[in-house]
Amino acid sequence: MSKNRISTGPATPPHLRRPVAPMTRVTFVIIPRFNMATLITMIEPLRVANYLAPEPLYHWDILSPDGTDIPASNGLTITAQALDDRNHRGETIFLLASWGAEDYTNRDLTAWLRRQSRDGARLCAVELGCYLLARAGLLTDRQLATHWSWAPGFQERYPDVPLVEQLYTLGDTILTCAGGMAGVDLMLRLIADRHGEGMAAEVADQIIHQPIRPATAPQRRTPGQGTDQFSPILRQAIRLIEDNIAEPLPVPAIAEELGLSQRQLERVFQNGLGCSVVQFGTLVRLQHARVLLIATKLSVREIATATGFNSLSHFATAFRKCFSRRPSDYRQGWAPTEETPSWPGTLAGYLDTLRQRTTRAVRGGASSFDFVSSSGDPGEEKPQAQDERHVTRTPE
Repeated sequence: MSKNRISTGPATPPHLRRPVAPMTRVTFVIIPRFNMATLITMIEPLRVANYLAPEPLYHWDILSPDGTDIPASNGLTITAQALDDRNHRGETIFLLASWGAEDYTNRDLTAWLRRQSRDGARLCAVELGCYLLARAGLLTDRQLATHWSWAPGFQERYPDVPLVEQLYTLGDTILTCAGGMAGVDLMLRLIADRHGEGMAAEVADQIIHQPIRPATAPQRRTPGQGTDQFSPILRQAIRLIEDNIAEPLPVPAIAEELGLSQRQLERVFQNGLGCSVVQFGTLVRLQHARVLLIATKLSVREIATATGFNSLSHFATAFRKCFSRRPSDYRQGWAPTEETPSWPGTLAGYLDTLRQRTTRAVRGGASSFDFVSSSGDPGEEKPQAQDERHVTRTPE
């Protein structure tokens, strides 16, 4: 043996050597305020696959139409290359966009995406990348997954694009991904499709991501989709409320649909969420309104109507009590003058506040059911006692 050669052990017998597929090229296109975490979750499975394989399996590029140093939503920057003239036929291009993508326009990027799609590239809209593909006319009649919190705004602008609240969707030419940790599951699926389930499982073990979730897994485990910790009857009630935001169902109608008495339904909500049916329904509608304010050009009055409030004053009062802001103050989720975006309170915080108020009311001699009107319909804004029944406030 040459003294300059380092032995690494016996060579693998030919019959045990794994065949190495041609290297796969992947492209990530990012725009300002993209989600850094999502980009990392999509790159890391590829990096680990290269680490595990005898020869590198993946090569990736990061491109942008907006210069070389692209700021992410967390304040860090990524160095990107300009959009190239290379034909990406047979490759996958991941389009990452987040804050501000609703109003982002770039003719060069739109033309580039159309050309790459026409020439045979596979495009994947990640998080709010769906807006960019929609503007390019590439999402017609295709099921789309995007982040659940922004889905109502996208649906308002593009009502003909069917949305599904799941981690990702697959297709021969168009894929979509909700973003966040869903990027890991999508990339593991793509690795499995190309290099086998065994390779994907080993990558998942390396990054400690088990189990690997399927495309149809729900995005949420809190009230909304995928509420496994709640009773089946509460999940059905939540679904009814979320499916009827524009025309809220009265409490008696919800109870009748579920085969319960109104008192039984209220008990289900108090035990599972610590609030009344009307309180929870109002909170769901206000959260929906918050997204429409940011993501659409609808007027405040139109948003009030779209979220089931029968007067602008009722909507404005409820919104202010819930978020400590006027609706008109929340037309931008991340104003250019702000260093970071802000989310005005958490669902858990609102529900906790409702529980505290209910406890105080009970101690004061009132029933927890005093938070609900006899019809279960929020109706018009009434004196203070009525307001207290139907809206939440930010935690004290």
